Amino acid sequence: MLVLEAFATLSDEEIAARVRDGETALFELLMRRYNQRLYRVARAIVRNDAEAEDVTQQAYVNAYVNLAQFEGRAKFATWLTRIAVHEALGRVRRQTRARIAYSPMEDPMEDPVDTLESRELDPERLAFSSELRTVLESAIDALPDGHRTVFMMREVEGLSTAETADCLELSEEAVKTRLHRARAMLREAVMNSAGLAAPAAFAFHLSRCDRIVAAVFARIDPEAHTRRG
Repeated sequence: MLVLEAFATLSDEEIAARVRDGETALFELLMRRYNQRLYRVARAIVRNDAEAEDVTQQAYVNAYVNLAQFEGRAKFATWLTRIAVHEALGRVRRQTRARIAYSPMEDPMEDPVDTLESRELDPERLAFSSELRTVLESAIDALPDGHRTVFMMREVEGLSTAETADCLELSEEAVKTRLHRARAMLREAVMNSAGLAAPAAFAFHLSRCDRIVAAVFARIDPEAHTRRG
């Protein structure tokens, strides 16, 4: 039985190299390290828990299949996050095209900033909400797409401006601008508490982590996870 704890001190790049060389079970270490980040980034884009989990799984499968293409020019974490971002954005684009095809009168060019007010939290929902986290998550969901993803990566997941820019393939100035606008668009009452509450938003529980790991191994190497048991 493979004891993963013995490999916990290896860098992402060292683990990736060993996975490429056939030590498939070590891929679990990478998933455990980045499950929360990938889920939160995907969740910011697709705005659906189940869809975000599916995006996370597919991102790992895509990364595993294309692991030979990782050349180390960017950090492995950045490379992996980009894969998740591209997978999530691809799904949103496909869903948008499907909606437009079904509803040809829908205006696909509508500016999300202009419609933010219509998406604001229902006052009744706020009145009956007993947890600030629920309010914060709803407020984040109401942000325009690009701003929401930047806010999730910077404020919720705690990535630096530089790493966020690398993952989203934006300039650092664009990341700063979107973050500033995202903060401005959140209600003052929520933002007063966001500094403490943001890290707890979209909690990533161990059960979800285990489920993603098992699902990915079932697709990339069913026998590897069995050998670990």
